[in-house]
Amino acid sequence: MRRGLRLLATAILVTAAASVHTAPLATVEGQPQTGLREIPLVIRTADGGVHRYRVEVAETAQQQATGMMFRTEMPRDHGMLFPMRPARVATFYMRNTLVPLDIIFIATDNRVLNIGAGKPLDESIVASDGEAAAVLELNAGEAQRIGLQPGDHIGW
Repeated sequence: MRRGLRLLATAILVTAAASVHTAPLATVEGQPQTGLREIPLVIRTADGGVHRYRVEVAETAQQQATGMMFRTEMPRDHGMLFPMRPARVATFYMRNTLVPLDIIFIATDNRVLNIGAGKPLDESIVASDGEAAAVLELNAGEAQRIGLQPGDHIGW
């Protein structure tokens, strides 16, 4: 009898463990990923400008691989941040990305390394000019609009 109860209890625990709800994947194939953590980000340009954004953080390898794919728009004051742990030469391309982007590579001291242009659906590689601790994607033309240059500071 005890053995039977113990087996029943074990079966219930195994069934309960198997049915525990886990967080959904950040993306469904062919759809934009949603539900990423959002944080404030501030860009300080050499001319004294302070520019504030709300950015989604692509933290996991899967979130970073999907990035901005399949999105058709992004508000002007929004973006996506890709932390690089550890810092490394970063390369990006625009497969399945419909929104033109500024791709801003950020050094370990939070200074802009270089700024690349991401063209929709283009699989050409856009690379950092050195080890990047993070990459920021903003709408295309935003970097020029605010006067962003290598050496400017980005904080989050």
